[in-house]
Amino acid sequence: MSQAQDSGLRTVVRTFEGVRTSDGAGVALTRVIGSQALDMLDPFLLLDEFRSDRPDDYIAGFPDHPHRGFETVTYLLAGKMRHQDNQGHAGVIEAGGVQWMTAGRGIVHSEMPEQEDGLLWGFQLWVNLPARQKWVAPGYQEFPSAAIPTEDRDAGVAIRVIAGSTSGGVSGPVIGVATEPLYLDVSVDAGATLREPVAPSHNAFVYAFEGRVVVRGGRSAADATVAAGALAVLGPGARVEIVGDGPHNRFLLIAGKQLREPVARAGPFVMNTRQEVMDAFQDYREGRF
Repeated sequence: MSQAQDSGLRTVVRTFEGVRTSDGAGVALTRVIGSQALDMLDPFLLLDEFRSDRPDDYIAGFPDHPHRGFETVTYLLAGKMRHQDNQGHAGVIEAGGVQWMTAGRGIVHSEMPEQEDGLLWGFQLWVNLPARQKWVAPGYQEFPSAAIPTEDRDAGVAIRVIAGSTSGGVSGPVIGVATEPLYLDVSVDAGATLREPVAPSHNAFVYAFEGRVVVRGGRSAADATVAAGALAVLGPGARVEIVGDGPHNRFLLIAGKQLREPVARAGPFVMNTRQEVMDAFQDYREGRF
């Protein structure tokens, strides 16, 4: 058994660069999960980063579109995004806020920029639902920036806790999610180290979006550098050690319980069988969402 395995540290098993693409009505974004290189990481189906101060890159937004069978998580770092759906729900996500939407049995919604200029920057994560929950009623957990706690640790580590709990006892506002997610937005100064447990049952990844970090592996040969714009898939283990390697470093640490179920997906629908996906298209066409 290697020193890395002895220590219980999760090492980087592979890194991926995001792919520039567009979605919605032409929103420019970087797709990190959901590409040909990394189709999914159970239970995570998609991770997009959108970041631009050019209105032409985002102003057309994401007009009405359907979802069934999974959850969408929108986390904004800058700008404003208006959400509206066919269930009578509407609201605005602002900088630092999060919306965790459970599409369940079906919803039609839009996500449109609530601005005509300036920086729009954030992430959208898709999280699969287990078969038993794919038919629940749609629902939301929405929280402004002020409702997301920050844990400030000694030696230059700050953690915004969106979902799950830290070893320091800080819990995020998003609760009751089947995949028991951990969703942390972490800032580390140069040389500072995040030390944090991660449930062994969960798949986990690090996505760096500012600076550069080193994921320690228990011995120098197993250390891996993750630069801004790269996603590192973490291997098995019970904890992570992540060190700031540049002057300003920030990353997402996200983990979720593996569902280990068949996945059939097409566009906005994620089910367990191909027939269920075809039924979703039929239901949408016939107005049953």
